[in-house]
Amino acid sequence: MVSQEKVIAVIGGNNADAATVRLAAEVGAEIAHRGAVLVCGGLGGVMAAACQGAAQAGGLTVGVLPGDSREAANPHVRLSIVTGIGYARNAIVVKSAQAVVAIDGSYGTLSEIAYALQSGIPVIGLGTWDLAIGGVSDSVIIRAENAVDAVARAFAAIAEQESRGSSCR
Repeated sequence: MVSQEKVIAVIGGNNADAATVRLAAEVGAEIAHRGAVLVCGGLGGVMAAACQGAAQAGGLTVGVLPGDSREAANPHVRLSIVTGIGYARNAIVVKSAQAVVAIDGSYGTLSEIAYALQSGIPVIGLGTWDLAIGGVSDSVIIRAENAVDAVARAFAAIAEQESRGSSCR
């Protein structure tokens, strides 16, 4: 039986400033309020803040960890998946989701964005990477104004994929 729950990945840097942490916590809370599961890389920064927001709102949080230790997960991860595969776990994070919310981020976030886009998984961006091909802006990342807008756009993108029969689930 396939789960009917929506799964949204939140990706972003392990090091984040206070404004980014607040935004990530708001995104996590909104994901939980809307009944979706939050999946992330399970560590600090954006990941910890999003998990904290979701956990405080009663949501389920899943952390896909790069190392060999469950103890490396941030304290708000409810289900830890230990991979031992380092940054290659980024593919697992995004492939486990039906949509991705990218908040800020560094090169690890960029790799996750690339995995998602290559897989046809919609990416919603909040203050994250801008992409260009041959010097021409590529608008494939769906831009959002705030946490509520980002999660609403993620749900809309999932619904659109499901209506086309191209859901990643």
